[in-house]
Amino acid sequence: MDSMLSEHVMALHAGNQRSVGGLTPRRVTSKIQDPVDHDNARQEWENDKPLSERLKFSTGEVVDPVPTSLFRKYIGYARRYVHPKLSEEAASKLQSFYLELRQSHHSIDSTPITTRQLESLIRLTEARARLELREVASEKDAEDVIEIMKYSMTDTYSDDFGVLDFHRSQHGSGMSSRNQAKRFVAELNRVAERTYNSLFSVQQMRQIAKDMRLHITNFDDFIASLNHQNFLLQKGPRVYQVQTSACL
Repeated sequence: MDSMLSEHVMALHAGNQRSVGGLTPRRVTSKIQDPVDHDNARQEWENDKPLSERLKFSTGEVVDPVPTSLFRKYIGYARRYVHPKLSEEAASKLQSFYLELRQSHHSIDSTPITTRQLESLIRLTEARARLELREVASEKDAEDVIEIMKYSMTDTYSDDFGVLDFHRSQHGSGMSSRNQAKRFVAELNRVAERTYNSLFSVQQMRQIAKDMRLHITNFDDFIASLNHQNFLLQKGPRVYQVQTSACL
């Protein structure tokens, strides 16, 4: 039922360009970087950076802000003339994320996840494309919006294990902004940026957690939880790739 409803919402926003039932979730794959080819590794890392990293200023970067009057004209033009539609890839990415949220919501007293959240994701993704005057919202636009959504939801709903727990907003136990999961993934991102390699073995991650003096009772369960929440993506036997910035 959730899948059918989400496909219906997608079809409404896509107009005649999309038929109901045409969604097939995709997973973006990335090849393992060659440590010898430093330049290629750096370029791949730059291309795969999450939104939170791309928004940071580099050391010594010169900032040339857009004049306020020109910026107002730009926004006005985008609102009036640019009306993006979701690509098939973007729609599949949003639907997959929405269904994951629905699966995490089981009981009647937890915060409801409804198609209104899906519609918000769609509007934000379209707005992300409109910002660059594009008529088609891409899969990358959807990924940026999902990262923003995770950032807002994890602070409010995540437990100390990094799992989205929708009872927390009802019972006043949210806003755990310094939990171990976020600190750990933040450190993984820092290491990945420093080495231009986002792949980690379980043993490497265990050592990182030890160096951070994190007190994790069951490390395998901890990693499995991060993988389930898409902060880590399993790439092989006991090998994972960090997906997003830990400040989520």
